[in-house]
Amino acid sequence: MTEYRLFATDQVAADLAAIAGDRRPEVERRLARVVWPELRRRPRSGPRVRRLRGSQPETWRYRIGSWRLFYEIEEEGRIVCLLAAVHRASAH
Repeated sequence: MTEYRLFATDQVAADLAAIAGDRRPEVERRLARVVWPELRRRPRSGPRVRRLRGSQPETWRYRIGSWRLFYEIEEEGRIVCLLAAVHRASAH
């Protein structure tokens, strides 16, 4: 099966820079080795993935420690569009 492509908004890039701080190399390694491959293979399933109830368009959440990565899936083009990354205290 063809993997999904990932596209990140400018907001995600800014959020991830804020999340990483002085741990940026460690965070980027984890994203590259674990998070991005999982989202490319199976964006709808896994222990860290949940669909947000009542969201239109359908939005998903990937848990990374105390942070949440929000994204939408465009099935026709097999694209995962990364929307935002926020601390769980700020996530609704």
